Amino acid sequence: MLRDFEYSFDGFIFDCDGTLAESMQMHFRAWKAALALQNATFDFTWELFRSMAGMGLEHTVDLVNKRFNQTLEAKPLLKAQEEFSEEHIYEMRPNYEILDFATWVAKEGYARSVASGGNRHVVHKTLKIIGADHLFPVVVTQDDVTHGKPDPEIFLLAAEKMGIAPEKCLVLEDSMLGIKAAEAAGMGAMLVRFD
Repeated sequence: MLRDFEYSFDGFIFDCDGTLAESMQMHFRAWKAALALQNATFDFTWELFRSMAGMGLEHTVDLVNKRFNQTLEAKPLLKAQEEFSEEHIYEMRPNYEILDFATWVAKEGYARSVASGGNRHVVHKTLKIIGADHLFPVVVTQDDVTHGKPDPEIFLLAAEKMGIAPEKCLVLEDSMLGIKAAEAAGMGAMLVRFD
């Protein structure tokens, strides 16, 4: 099914968490643990977490503070979230259908990249754990951009680094914010859901 797109696009941009990697449950638990350490007074539900997927960590803290009238401190919260993720990172598994497609895309010589709202260190480690680090010559993370998804900046940067016009790129994403960002960039978008 995925290979039907090969004739329309010259470049493929893959999200990492929830798309290439089955990691969303682990990241949800990391947020819950970090929020508990700061005595957050709102219910951080799976639905809320999914609605902010791909936004970027600092943007997520800003949104939560505004939406729930919180005074969460971004740096310690993000440090706790990252420490939990580091401790549990080896629980992650690849999404085999997407990884198989990425492997095929690489074998066929298409331009390809990862564009993730995660931080650079964790994204690179995740790609290594799931056996995908060798597939992507371009990896763009929240550390490379000013605005998180749904802003198109991260996808436009990935396309630029691949040397492919935005309209010739297909984005594979598991979040609606990512789909909106891809559409805003003038790219094709495919929503994938696993967890």
